[in-house]
Amino acid sequence: MNFKYVKLNPFQLLVLVFLFFITLGTALLKIPLATNNSISWIDALFTATSAMTVTGLAVVDTGTTFTTFGQSIILILIQVGGLGIMSFAVLIFMMLGKKIGFKERLIVQNALNQTSLGGVIKLVKNIFIYSFTIEIIAMLILAIKWVPEFGWGKGMYYSFFHSISAFNNAGFSIWSDSLMGYVGDPLVNLVITFLFIIGGIGFTVLTDIWYKRSFKKLSLHSKLMIVGTFIINLVAMIIIFAIEYNNPNTLGQLSSFGDKLWGSYFQAVTPRTAGFNTLDIGSLNEATIIFMLLLMFVGAGSASTGGGIKLTTFLVIVLSVLTFLRQKNQVTIGNRAIKDKVIIRSLAISVISILFIFIAVFILKITEVEPFIIIIFEVISAFGTVGLSMGVTADLSYIGKLIIVFIMLLGKLGPLTFAFSLAKPKQEKIRYPSEDILTG
Repeated sequence: MNFKYVKLNPFQLLVLVFLFFITLGTALLKIPLATNNSISWIDALFTATSAMTVTGLAVVDTGTTFTTFGQSIILILIQVGGLGIMSFAVLIFMMLGKKIGFKERLIVQNALNQTSLGGVIKLVKNIFIYSFTIEIIAMLILAIKWVPEFGWGKGMYYSFFHSISAFNNAGFSIWSDSLMGYVGDPLVNLVITFLFIIGGIGFTVLTDIWYKRSFKKLSLHSKLMIVGTFIINLVAMIIIFAIEYNNPNTLGQLSSFGDKLWGSYFQAVTPRTAGFNTLDIGSLNEATIIFMLLLMFVGAGSASTGGGIKLTTFLVIVLSVLTFLRQKNQVTIGNRAIKDKVIIRSLAISVISILFIFIAVFILKITEVEPFIIIIFEVISAFGTVGLSMGVTADLSYIGKLIIVFIMLLGKLGPLTFAFSLAKPKQEKIRYPSEDILTG
């Protein structure tokens, strides 16, 4: 892994490597061996991008369109995209006994969204240990349900496929209705949600928990992610339960109170970039859809398999606003001050994200005939690498599909990575005198 003579910054190299794997995946999905019925190049590109960015949006039915070989290609793209291309590169070079230099570590740092170079190689090792262990255990538990139902061959394969897809927050399913057939099944609900919550909370947090074993000893980032995830999921479940309780097309059609709770719980946690669904998303009330837009935009955690602006980014912005309203000088939480650089970074991520979402929605309103709420849901789902859809993905025009492909890539790589790949950041060495301007 020697990038000594490559005149690209780490951000540009990361984008190019992602594009290479998407192109390779597109070519492999286009060959006859991968599909039962031939698909177009744009549909192959869309599927490869959706898998590589662990989004889950689909223009063709995964279970019926792709052969076992095609589905295996999708799984490989999901695993590589979810755990990180550079993570796999580091693993291969460690196995070969090659030295990992400063530039390579810098690329890994940017790929995993870390603030420092220290410990990035150790984090990569932990990523693989945690990921493969959790995926295998989850596969065996899901097999308890699906082997008796489908037999040994299909049961184990379905368990394997959904375990990888769920942990990597991909949302791809063998079944055309996702997991709607298991809306009230405790085992499927618990295992699948556990996988994408753990995958979305971030490998940094998992490593922190493993080594410190005490909530008090955890870093501020880990505490924010754990507490923030719990509160948002609980509040989301209560809101969706209240709004959808009497909806005859969603919770209202479920006979038992327990099934309604499971349905509310699953739909509350899945917008955090998971992509699976146990209720028909297109039948949800508009108020629920609007609420899910916020959840999808926020997304999962940094250094995770999920997308969005990230939960900690959202929390930093909220804390900054509260600090301003209280007329305090420092943004603090848990007796710790948040650096100005972190606040500016959070604002930059949010503003760039909103700008790209606005442009995408604007273009799609010109090229597509769908209502505004459906288009903005599709765009934010793509940006958050969520994969939930109100049922229009396959009906998008050629240009519409290309726009969503770009937004999925943007959401996975992160708006700052994309921005820095176009313009190399420069360190300012001159400080200028300050002056007030009128705002508000």
